[in-house]
Amino acid sequence: MVLNVLKVFGLSTLSFIIGMLLTPLLTHYLYKYKMWRTEARTHAAPDGSATPIFRELHKERETRVPRMGGILIWFVPLLVTLLFWMLSFTDRVIFQKLNFLSRSQTWLPLFTLVAASLVGVADDLRTVYWKSKNAAGGIRFSRRLIMIFLIALVGAWWFYFKLDASHVNIPFYGDFEIGFLFPIFFIFVMLATFSGSVIDGIDGLAGGVMAMIFTAYAGIAFFQNQIDLAAFSAVVGGALAAFLWFNIPPARFYMGETGILGLTTALTVIAFLTNAVLVLPIIALPLVLDAGSVIIQLFSKKFLKRKIFLVAPLHHHFEAMGWPPYKVTMRAWVLTYVAALVGVIIQLLG
Repeated sequence: MVLNVLKVFGLSTLSFIIGMLLTPLLTHYLYKYKMWRTEARTHAAPDGSATPIFRELHKERETRVPRMGGILIWFVPLLVTLLFWMLSFTDRVIFQKLNFLSRSQTWLPLFTLVAASLVGVADDLRTVYWKSKNAAGGIRFSRRLIMIFLIALVGAWWFYFKLDASHVNIPFYGDFEIGFLFPIFFIFVMLATFSGSVIDGIDGLAGGVMAMIFTAYAGIAFFQNQIDLAAFSAVVGGALAAFLWFNIPPARFYMGETGILGLTTALTVIAFLTNAVLVLPIIALPLVLDAGSVIIQLFSKKFLKRKIFLVAPLHHHFEAMGWPPYKVTMRAWVLTYVAALVGVIIQLLG
């Protein structure tokens, strides 16, 4: 138990410390190479229509603050994972015990975290350095969706053929066998969680929300005795805490697609590995609300010819109502905290 506590909480703390130490170096290069938009976003809705309210809200917030701060979120967990994996080859037993890289628990979430984050890196670089016909800049949404789909395909194959996964757990009921439909369900959940990446839009919002979500799943994994997975989730949480330290208003840098894509895809894998995927919409409630608001807005504009929200996603709607950005952020943190607690309780009791 002492080793397990050290492995989860100790490595999470180490991840936070490393993140804090690396941030000055990261920000130096982000500012040196001017990794920001040269002008405020014109932005366009997914249906191609203009978003003047969004532009008005963000006309002075986009420039002179670099993107790609999300590098911290995936690079630090990768560094900590590889460090203790290499140290495990020494004759020190403590390092062998602290190594949390394992085939059954951490290979896949680490792969998805890094692979999707590299897609995000390409998107952010294109946003900064290349003009695009797409008003939002970066890689077209359809192409990003295809890339995430391919990552989801690898994950579905790994679960179904390597881990023999073919069921989902229904709280208070038990395992429900879905057989050959499992890969389809996995891909659907990953794409749905990916849609929650729209939450990255206000200083500190995505960082705080995702930190609590990963901490919740670290707790679930710990109680299920999946210590390697708990350690990995906690290490990501530690990196997120370091990122959040510098992202609270006024932000020193933005997360960008570099961070949020890896987080949403890795979160999906962790939810399946803990067999806690059906409580994911509860634990990650702000992601569901933001993604849902976009879908509702698009549906209403197309079929009802009117808008439900002043602007979507939901957090920008509250901004348009007059809420200061910090109030939107902190209330989202409170909502995530409560929802995560409820989700963890349901999973553990169920």
